[in-house]
Amino acid sequence: MPNIFDYLQWRDLKLSQVKFNEIDNLILSRLAYFPLDNIINIDTKLSIKEAYEKYLSIKSKGRILLEEDSQLFPVLANSIRFGEMQLVDYVNKIDIKQEEQFSAVTILMPDDTIYVSFRGTDNTIVGWKEDLNMSFQELIPAQTTAKKYLNKVAKKHDGPIRVGGHSKGGNLAIYASAFCNTDIQNRIIKVYNNDGPGFCDKIIDSEEYKKIISKVHTYIPQSSIIGRLLNHKEETTILESSQTGIMQHDLYTWQVLGDKFIKAKLTNSSEIIDKTISDWLNNVSIEQRRLCIYILFEILNSTKAETLSEIKENKIDNMRAMIKTYKNVDEESREIITKALNELLKIGRSNIRRKSSGGEE
Repeated sequence: MPNIFDYLQWRDLKLSQVKFNEIDNLILSRLAYFPLDNIINIDTKLSIKEAYEKYLSIKSKGRILLEEDSQLFPVLANSIRFGEMQLVDYVNKIDIKQEEQFSAVTILMPDDTIYVSFRGTDNTIVGWKEDLNMSFQELIPAQTTAKKYLNKVAKKHDGPIRVGGHSKGGNLAIYASAFCNTDIQNRIIKVYNNDGPGFCDKIIDSEEYKKIISKVHTYIPQSSIIGRLLNHKEETTILESSQTGIMQHDLYTWQVLGDKFIKAKLTNSSEIIDKTISDWLNNVSIEQRRLCIYILFEILNSTKAETLSEIKENKIDNMRAMIKTYKNVDEESREIITKALNELLKIGRSNIRRKSSGGEE
């Protein structure tokens, strides 16, 4: 099934020959995930080709998050369309104390526009913690940092601006575009949210959000889970994926035809999961959500691992540490967690029955 690799082989033409499109957006949104540490910093400017050559030459390489990233990097480096695009202002920030995971890179393009690419959640534990904090916090640290980053790079680089990201990166793209300085917002021509979560009511109802929403476009696979979380008001395209369930969040599974995504309809499973999570958030208090997430990550942190991969590498010892930590959780907190999880299961079963019967209970 055709994906972005097929697109890159299909018509490798300069932007002057074929204008920027939604698949270009997806590719550039993935650039923020590339292992650019020790290659580019806030003061460096390298073409994608030069960045890849430097990556090959250095010993201390950044972490590859998906195997396909290591395949995409050389393809882009040797591409007529992408190879000479300039990478600037790379930032990769992990702040455990502030519970923040933030990374971004800006791409200077030959059509005199810039694309600001925000990374979504990597496999760090603090990154996943920050994501789940969205369920009870109106604002997470990465959103504030994203706004500051967009203001800073837009002042350094002239021209129209595109902003995008995948997963949490899509959420950051919208937030930064909505709350950046007015003169910078006026330069934004498009905001791309690739299967990223939405926002709480306070953000959705804000004047800043309403001003930018006409420039925002969201792309989600037909069984999307992440991209349907919280509230959305923007125009949305539903697309086909070669995977099922949560694995559709992987943008390498998104199906393309020429320079467009193959369109699809939302599946029943996506509808059920979305309604279940929405109903659960309405039935469980903010304090219950906060406590559940706090304890979950206290258990994960007991392993001393910094990434989810590290937990998998030493399963037995890490499992012992997590069980020991859970046993030390006080009885009242355990009861709150149990009630919250039971409520989630109850709502899920009810929504499945309702969908199966084709009506409302």
